[in-house]
Amino acid sequence: MVDKNLENKNENLNEEIKIDNAKEKDKDVNEVNNNVDHGELGDLTDTKKATQNVDELLEKYDLDSSKLRKLSGKTALLVTVVAILMSAFHLFTAARGTLLAMQQRSLHLIFAFSLGFALYPGFKKSSKNKIDIPDWILIILSIVVWGYIFTNIEYIALKGGKMSTIDEVFGILAILLTLEVTRRVVGPELPIVTIVFLLFAYFGRHMPGILNHRGFGITRIVSHMYMTTEGIMGTPLGVSSTFVFMFILFGSFLDKTGVGQFFIDFAYALTGSTRSGPAMTSVVSSGLMGSISGSSVANTVTTGAFTIPLMKKVGYAPYYAGAVEATSSTGGQIMPPVMGAAAFIMADFTGFQYIEIVKAAVIPAVLYYIAVGTMVHLEACKIGLKGLPREQLPKISNIILKQGYLLFPLIAIVYMLVKQQPPMNAALAGIVVGVVVAFIAALVKKDGSFTYKSVLQAMESGAKGALGVACACACAGMIVGVVTLTGFGLKIAEVIVKIAQGRLIPTLILTMISSIILGMGLPTTAKYIVLATMAVPAITKLGVNLMCAHLFILYFGVVADVTPPVALAAYAGAGIAGANSMKTGFQAFKLALGAFIIPYIFCINPHLVMIDKVVGTTISWLPITAALPNIATALIGTMCLAGCVEGYLFGRLRPWQRIILIIAALGLLDPKTLTDIIGLCALAFIFISQKLLNKNKAQAA
Repeated sequence: MVDKNLENKNENLNEEIKIDNAKEKDKDVNEVNNNVDHGELGDLTDTKKATQNVDELLEKYDLDSSKLRKLSGKTALLVTVVAILMSAFHLFTAARGTLLAMQQRSLHLIFAFSLGFALYPGFKKSSKNKIDIPDWILIILSIVVWGYIFTNIEYIALKGGKMSTIDEVFGILAILLTLEVTRRVVGPELPIVTIVFLLFAYFGRHMPGILNHRGFGITRIVSHMYMTTEGIMGTPLGVSSTFVFMFILFGSFLDKTGVGQFFIDFAYALTGSTRSGPAMTSVVSSGLMGSISGSSVANTVTTGAFTIPLMKKVGYAPYYAGAVEATSSTGGQIMPPVMGAAAFIMADFTGFQYIEIVKAAVIPAVLYYIAVGTMVHLEACKIGLKGLPREQLPKISNIILKQGYLLFPLIAIVYMLVKQQPPMNAALAGIVVGVVVAFIAALVKKDGSFTYKSVLQAMESGAKGALGVACACACAGMIVGVVTLTGFGLKIAEVIVKIAQGRLIPTLILTMISSIILGMGLPTTAKYIVLATMAVPAITKLGVNLMCAHLFILYFGVVADVTPPVALAAYAGAGIAGANSMKTGFQAFKLALGAFIIPYIFCINPHLVMIDKVVGTTISWLPITAALPNIATALIGTMCLAGCVEGYLFGRLRPWQRIILIIAALGLLDPKTLTDIIGLCALAFIFISQKLLNKNKAQAA
């Protein structure tokens, strides 16, 4: 959602600056850094200097931005108007109430498909600066096919599933249009998976063993996918057309107010004096920005343009700097209060209120960032880095006084969620507060930083930023439709449990592997939808409560962005740093190791997410007094894990010490008294052994 907002800011600059390779990138970055005065934060975070190549990097690494057309003239104006109308429609329904489910979703698809076919060319040889005639035809077909649903909702409901010839023709067109627009906007992987599922629904009677089912005719499949809320217009699209779009739009408005710059300024003032300096700034600012951003790649590029050059300057290796930014940015999708789009779909899938998901996710998310922050700090200690003197950094109080008003929209959202208001209303409140505050600030400063034009730009970029999620949800809805039509989800659950021989850990490992494989091509939202449909039943069948099971697959859907061989966020970080992509990817994987262990812990013992038990969709929360010991030991365990990965704790660790330290980490992360005692004893042993070794070295010297 953030990447679209940078277009206007960098348009003129990108015409002048073109970087051909990694060496030239490094050269330009060093020239910027040589002119940086560490006593003036404004120079450190100057947008014009640091974001020279943001658009190019987004187009290269972000699936939603790659191959995006650069339109001009009347066509560009028409597309802008349609995008603004899309945002206006969602703002109106958020304020006055949504339409009937199929009407809300069909109109959402008319906007999304029209913009998708207009902005994304079909092939590499297609025009990049105008809409081709075949694309205009596809746009018209999209309007007709989904307009038919929108205008004939009562007629369709009265027919009770019976299809006329025109219904069947429109249904087939709807499926083909969904596959094609998703291929363009998201990539070919999700449509291919969807086609496999559709073929499975048709050829079911020919499938072997447990995959066999009676099979369904084309008419039945088309009816299920087109004329019900079980297919294309299923739950995923329902969430996209309400909660998700509004929060994407909220992020777009926040970006126009300059909140991203505030996060970076605040984080640098807070952490610049630590040993890890800019690296810790990256962790904090990316976590803050990521909590309102729905894209790991966009977050990596926007904040990384500032933090990665600074990390390299103070002594971090280029690949390490890129990995820190990628890992920090990716974690934003599991960081409350906003989290990523998949969290809203999770709320609808499970029946839990969104605020309950936030409450359960907050401790694991904080542990994730503590693990990453500890690792970069220990790396700084290991290579002997030092932070800046506090007097050379701006005062946090000054930043808050000058820019603290930018937090009001976030405060409004948190307040609304705590009051258990619908997420749509919370997002609307955040947008209204953000606009009002930005207008007042612009009037007081008299700098024209926020105008009515800014509102229209935010509405345009918000609509464009939502296209990837909307198309992915529509396409993934067909996968869910096949699963519900054939009962395939329960069969897959049986297969997984059978392969794992009814044991929980092997079942979780199989689920994790499935997520990582899906992560090679699918966006987080689509990965979550597929796994929620097929893998969650297997996990819950073995006694894991519903909340923890869904959080488990959400975590692994997110960390796939920093898991080689296809780690797009890490590759974007490598592009900025001028580092080897695969080396950056594996370093990011190491830094994100906490996210690979913590989900196993809360599936085994949900006390780590402050849950006592779950009955249906009713959660019995663990009292904070009872949860504090678990949180404390998990915090120490997370630091032990960081030390093991970095090979440094109180000093450099020997191989046998790292083995003992991982035992301490796992023992402390598991919220049980016995394992906590074992973990603390192991940690104490490491502390004593390191002190003795350091003492012996000092005496020998």
